[in-house]
Amino acid sequence: MDKRVCVVGCGYIGLPTSAMFASSGCDVLAVDLSERVVDNLNAGRITIEEPGLAELVADAVAAGKLRAALAPEPADAFIIAVPTPFVDDGSRACDLSYVMAAVESVLPVLEEGNLLVVESTIAPRSIDDFVVPAVEAAGFRVGESVFVAHCPERVLPGKIIYELVNNNRIIGGVTPACTAAATELYRAFVAGEILQTEAKVAELSKCMENTFRDVNIALANELAMVCDKLDIDCLEVIRLANKHPRVNLHTPGPGVGGHCLAIDPYFICAKAPETARLIKLARDINCGMPEFVCGKVDAHFAARGIAPRSAKVVALGVTYKGNIDDCRQSPAMDAIALLEERGYSVAVFDPHVEQYGCSDPKALFEGADLAIVLTDHNEFKGDALGEFVTAMRTPVIYDTRNIVSAELAGAQVYNFGNGYEF
Repeated sequence: MDKRVCVVGCGYIGLPTSAMFASSGCDVLAVDLSERVVDNLNAGRITIEEPGLAELVADAVAAGKLRAALAPEPADAFIIAVPTPFVDDGSRACDLSYVMAAVESVLPVLEEGNLLVVESTIAPRSIDDFVVPAVEAAGFRVGESVFVAHCPERVLPGKIIYELVNNNRIIGGVTPACTAAATELYRAFVAGEILQTEAKVAELSKCMENTFRDVNIALANELAMVCDKLDIDCLEVIRLANKHPRVNLHTPGPGVGGHCLAIDPYFICAKAPETARLIKLARDINCGMPEFVCGKVDAHFAARGIAPRSAKVVALGVTYKGNIDDCRQSPAMDAIALLEERGYSVAVFDPHVEQYGCSDPKALFEGADLAIVLTDHNEFKGDALGEFVTAMRTPVIYDTRNIVSAELAGAQVYNFGNGYEF
């Protein structure tokens, strides 16, 4: 496809999207406010961890199809892929400030016939109520002189490149003409089905995809807490219940993180606070899991007459999920902070995050009374921790991700969900 595409935002979504358009033949300008990110991109380097992305970017830069800059330039299509955190005022409504700043940065170079797409996850009616008025205030008629659409990303970190190509894609235009223009653009690399709709439906559909998952995780986490009270093996309950042909309970864990599941449900709650009661309750349950985990640690040491300030804990993993370097909204970080507030001596190890890496991980385990697995990295699975537990003062592992072998030699392993004896 011979189009000029300008992508505003070079993060976990914007950069892979830029690379995919560039690899499909488009001339792509990737825009970011960070000089470091821009300089690295123009040198063919990336600053985030995602399988296959480094090679894709390097090839696109070398071919002259991808370059980076600090500000937008004229293009045929503009894609907004910037963060949308929640407003820190109790409502946790969608903070559109980054999106609207990106839209405003594009308006001076927007021309008739251009397409403007917002990929950032946004609250329902954000396109209609905020983006369209801004574009029309600049002198354009949406659906006639320029085209505006919402095309939410739906990818899994660690598999972004594959899923950008193969997942179905929702295209929500302000008008049918807008939907058609965006559909034509994304057919450049999307092999999955193109699902056409209107902008506000696309916005809420994306929020509900993540809300569905969050609510179901909350159900599993609540079950784990119920089983803990009743001295019942939660994992066995789930295993047997899932033998029913229409039941698929999730696995409980230490909480929910990332920039999607931990944030998007609040966007719905803020729009309809008196109605979205189940969604809000699920968020409260999942946000409370790090406290539940730390309460189990407290009970473990209290039963042994050990005060927090006399105990050393090794926290394994700080990212919100395994085998990535993304710590956004990570429940692992929350659990670590709570342990430190209680007075525990906490050593932290995460081989995927430079700040918490270690050339000699075994040294972190020396004299430890407990190792708590908070992230499901491959480096912690099965018997991988066997070489480290020998250095512990008390070789006990509390596995909140259920990835460590229950038969790990030389250690007592308690899984999350059936570790009510812990």
